Amino acid sequence: MKILKSILIVSLIIAGFSASAQLTGKQIVERAYSRPTGDDQTSNLTMILTNKSGSQRVRKIKQFKKDFGKVEKKIMFFLSPADVKNTSFMNWTYDSDKSDDQWIYLPALKKTKRISSDSKSDYFMGSDFTYDDLGDRKLEDDSHKLLREEKVNDKECYVVESVSKDADYMYSKTITWIRKDNFIGVKKEFYDEDEELFKILTIIKVEKISDFLIISNSEMKNIQKNHKTSMVLSNIQINSGVSASKFTERIMMRGL
Repeated sequence: MKILKSILIVSLIIAGFSASAQLTGKQIVERAYSRPTGDDQTSNLTMILTNKSGSQRVRKIKQFKKDFGKVEKKIMFFLSPADVKNTSFMNWTYDSDKSDDQWIYLPALKKTKRISSDSKSDYFMGSDFTYDDLGDRKLEDDSHKLLREEKVNDKECYVVESVSKDADYMYSKTITWIRKDNFIGVKKEFYDEDEELFKILTIIKVEKISDFLIISNSEMKNIQKNHKTSMVLSNIQINSGVSASKFTERIMMRGL
């Protein structure tokens, strides 16, 4: 009986290792992408831009997000400072192969501009995030490979390399550290066309709100320019009933 019990224990351990090993890089990223965050979300966003000398610019933003099933829509309104006040940005991400649609409203021009695919590599409002970074990357756009498993801040993570299938994409590859317990990406490295480290996205804080895990503090650092952008969310509300009519070009121009 002791021998049978020992065999059973060993078998269970092996089965556990096998179950873990069966996850491919693509499956890990897919779980990270499909992590539930609620049907809608409202929050205040503080964007802090810090240059290499340590000087900071702070921007206050109100943002909304809503999942319509086949499309997820996000909109943000700049509240301050004066030079960016009343600027707005909207992103629609589709549950299909269709690329994100993005628009920006510039009050000085008094018109809404659609972001073309050629402009997706441009930096958003002087930050270290490109327009492409603000959208949602499609799972099938990249080839995903599990490199290894290692700890980040004492949390076990999968380390996955993603290489774009488009040779002209702005990043030659990205490497993401994804927690094994909740599939939240806690760190992401971006490499330029010469495969040199370009930027690092670090997740600083995750909060549990209405039973959902929400990233509330993150930082994108441009290694090559020694410049960083912090994104800090506050007053986060989940499933508060954001109106579907909130996500239009007319609302972008009208503002809050």
